[in-house]
Amino acid sequence: MHGPRDTFGSHSSGIGGGGFARSAVPARFGTRRVPVAPASSPPAPSPPADWRQSAHPLARRWLATCLRIERAAARWLHVHDLAQDIGSRRWLHGAATCATLAAAALALWPSFAPLQAAPLQPLDDGMAQEFAAQGIRPLAQGGGNGRHFAATARVVHLAAAPERPSITMTGTLGENDSLARMLQRSGLAPGDAAQVSGLIARALPPDQLAPGTRFQMTLGAHASPLDPRPLETLSVRARFDLAIDIVRAGGGLALRQRAIPVDTAPVRLTGIVGSSLYRSARAAGASPQAVQDYLRTIDTVLPFEDIAPTDEFDLVVSYKRAADGQGQMGDLLYAGVRRGGQPRAQLLRWGSQGEFMSPEAMKGTMGGASSSLLAAPVEGHITSGFGWRRHPILGYVRMHAGIDFGAAWGAPIHAVSDGTVTFAGWHGGHGEYVRLDHGGGIGTGYGHMSRIAVAPGSHVVRGQVIGYVGSTGLSTGPHLHYELYRGGQVVDPASIGQIVRTQRVDPAQLAAYRTRLQAFLALRPGLSR
Repeated sequence: MHGPRDTFGSHSSGIGGGGFARSAVPARFGTRRVPVAPASSPPAPSPPADWRQSAHPLARRWLATCLRIERAAARWLHVHDLAQDIGSRRWLHGAATCATLAAAALALWPSFAPLQAAPLQPLDDGMAQEFAAQGIRPLAQGGGNGRHFAATARVVHLAAAPERPSITMTGTLGENDSLARMLQRSGLAPGDAAQVSGLIARALPPDQLAPGTRFQMTLGAHASPLDPRPLETLSVRARFDLAIDIVRAGGGLALRQRAIPVDTAPVRLTGIVGSSLYRSARAAGASPQAVQDYLRTIDTVLPFEDIAPTDEFDLVVSYKRAADGQGQMGDLLYAGVRRGGQPRAQLLRWGSQGEFMSPEAMKGTMGGASSSLLAAPVEGHITSGFGWRRHPILGYVRMHAGIDFGAAWGAPIHAVSDGTVTFAGWHGGHGEYVRLDHGGGIGTGYGHMSRIAVAPGSHVVRGQVIGYVGSTGLSTGPHLHYELYRGGQVVDPASIGQIVRTQRVDPAQLAAYRTRLQAFLALRPGLSR
């Protein structure tokens, strides 16, 4: 037990450094440090460090009150080590003091529950309706809110809205579409649509109307609200040199044809190859079809790898120019490549078959026109080579007179070079089979097709689709059996990479060829004339 004054609040107690009413021993932790002057010099007079040490009556009275509180606290509050004298009266007193302080601390434990803030402004029914009227809700969610103005006396209700006396519209003929269906979709009555189809068929077969043809139509007023509008006029450019007008006259529709004067002349396009031959030719004004024909033709005599970016491309196409200013690009007539002003390749469309011939082939110095074969007629991998092998179905060893390419069912099969179809149909163990004659004693065969895309006697060009991969005949799965013939005998397809076609040209044809070639080379490049 501590004394009321000399021990409570001293450095041996656990309740801080100084006493309740005044300072304790200086230089202790938690007590006020008062600087001490050196002993050699007399202390300088200074005001009291604490107002409780002054001689004021209120200070003395406050000091006496503090002393009484300290004595009472020292009597009831015991600081005892609970690890000593366990079970004694002092220990029980100290334990009760600790429990009381702990209970007081728990009673004063703060609460961390969220506080709900009051609304900024209370909303009554009128304000809630106003906010709902001014709110925005997506139409997809049925939004029909917002302010609406009610009709006044100035608004006149109409029993029926007046209709336009005529409507002008444009209809476009789609792919695999019929003229009558297109006209009915545009709003024509079935009778008018059938009559228009019959009138146009008189001037032009329906299958000659190209997809994308646009029809300008004018529809008249309704006879009754439930009846379709009658056709008044229809105009269409059915062909590049033919325009058709259909007008209503005398209660019926009448056909009027207008022939459009067309001037056909060759047009020459040249330019630098650059980084892309296709894009350079398109930038010069060539149509996509003309560029594809040019690339296909040049590839027969000059590999693309041998064409430098500094080379010049040169092509001549037929060009139709109508009297109304419209133009249409036609077939490729000449394809050439120049380097340093000297021709590297010159191919002119010549003959009734429309094949491209070079000057060397016409003169006979190259023995005819030559073209390289495609590396493979189908996109796939080689599963069986040329030579002796054990047949997978028959079970014995025999000659495999070709190369098998494994490919997906229905993959397109391409002709390896220009030629003529000499056979197309079922061919025993080959199944669906196509035979091509490329000239110069060279022929190719394609077997096990699922479907044939050419007919006997037709002419094919290099890269043209002639059929599709299948597994017909003696076959264990979808693949292409590819054969190559030289002089009627099968040879290894890998042994021939180029076909030479020998042709005999009389002097008159050679002179005509040279005249036509010089006329094309004398043309001024460009579409404008």
